[in-house]
Amino acid sequence: MSVIAVGGFQHETNTFAPSKADYAAFEHGGGWPPLTRGADIAPRVAGANIPAAGAIAALHALGHKTVGLVWGAASPSAQVTRDAYERIVGDMLARLVAALPVDGIYLDLHGAMVTEHFDDGEGELLARVRRIAGSRTPIVASLDLHANVTRAMIENCDGLVAYRTYPHIDMAATGERAARLLDRTLRLGSPAARSFHPLDFLTGLPSQCTLIEPARSLYALLDRLEREHDAVLSFAPGFPMADFPECGMTVFGYGPDAGRVETAAMALARAVADAEGDFSMQLFEPDAAVLRAMQRGEPGAPVVLADTQDNPGAGGNGDTTGLLAALLARRAPGAVLGLLIDPASAAQAHAVGIGFKSIFALGETSGVPGHKPLAGEFTVLALGDGRFTCTGPMFQGFRMDLGPMALLEKDGVRVVLASRKCQAADQEMFRHVGIEPKRERILALKSSVHFRADFEPIAREVLVVVAPGPAKADPTMFSWRRLRPGLRLKPLGPSFRPA
Repeated sequence: MSVIAVGGFQHETNTFAPSKADYAAFEHGGGWPPLTRGADIAPRVAGANIPAAGAIAALHALGHKTVGLVWGAASPSAQVTRDAYERIVGDMLARLVAALPVDGIYLDLHGAMVTEHFDDGEGELLARVRRIAGSRTPIVASLDLHANVTRAMIENCDGLVAYRTYPHIDMAATGERAARLLDRTLRLGSPAARSFHPLDFLTGLPSQCTLIEPARSLYALLDRLEREHDAVLSFAPGFPMADFPECGMTVFGYGPDAGRVETAAMALARAVADAEGDFSMQLFEPDAAVLRAMQRGEPGAPVVLADTQDNPGAGGNGDTTGLLAALLARRAPGAVLGLLIDPASAAQAHAVGIGFKSIFALGETSGVPGHKPLAGEFTVLALGDGRFTCTGPMFQGFRMDLGPMALLEKDGVRVVLASRKCQAADQEMFRHVGIEPKRERILALKSSVHFRADFEPIAREVLVVVAPGPAKADPTMFSWRRLRPGLRLKPLGPSFRPA
């Protein structure tokens, strides 16, 4: 029986976002399970769509024993603080030293972590793990589809396996794939051959969705190439909000035959390059989106407005009010916006009570220059404690604790408030305060793509809206300084040139 050390450290870093991830952010988790250690990891993640859950179950089924290190995640934001990184990594490495000797190591990582002191949080972590484990102990990690995969990550690991769906309904399945790659590496007794191909352009998050083209066809090709060449392939479209030289798309793969792995990875990389222009997509200004939604949405077939640039899953704080203001200006009937993350207003609603009115100053809590809370008289329609279990395809089994929640209404427009940051990607977030999403005419969701897993099946159409926020849908909107020269800032767009 082989002994496998298991740990995880996940953060998706938007270096343009207003708030950093401190240690407390990982202690709470922000919709993810809280920071967990040792033997508590397996039961904490069991049953949830989390890579570590899939990996642990698969490793046990394959006859291995697992030893828990540290597992933690926090909502996307600006950089992870030095304190948080060093405390969590230090604990993980100390537990690894205490667990030695181990036969292999599995890590549940994101792949787009930037810290206050490292551009490449995962590359640094893997390098430290490698120094402790030695060159002969295989290390395999699972990654998010939005990973900015670096050469340090490739060089310090024997296998990397990324999600293949966005919305990420295959997180646990990706952990299982990583576990099987680790098991195969142990059985063969030597590391797999590898291939790594960075691409030359960025594309915004909404266009990376695997339910639409070109990603849908590219991942179908990945599956076919993988089977044809006995390889484990990944295509990571990247997280185009991290200002450092290795931000971007990558294709990578592993397998027993170096020639076949290279053939498969190269074919996939060429297909991605050929599809560059197909990644462009239509974006709507708030007022135009609201008007279209008012014309087309109806109970049973709502129009979904994706408030993508304030997506808490991409570094936004879920507190901007640009789209809400557009809904109120039009008095859009049957419209619901959520989740607006505003703990002070949620607490005020609980103090006011159901059925009563009060003057609220909603949102804009991040202190972004020029942004002011949206003031007005709202009626409190419902209250909740923020504790519920998600049922949608992506967050299924997640036990949420979003703090006090409330449903407010003004001029027929309703707002779902929460106290802790999490993107609106599961219908239970609305049902918790009495909203049945399918019965509404307009659903304005603070999310870029993850909402599609649970909301697109009930929607007449989805419009991606560019209301103000830090998670830009078009990468050319960012003030880049440190990308690699020549990288195109959007599909068929301008190339980055250092100042």
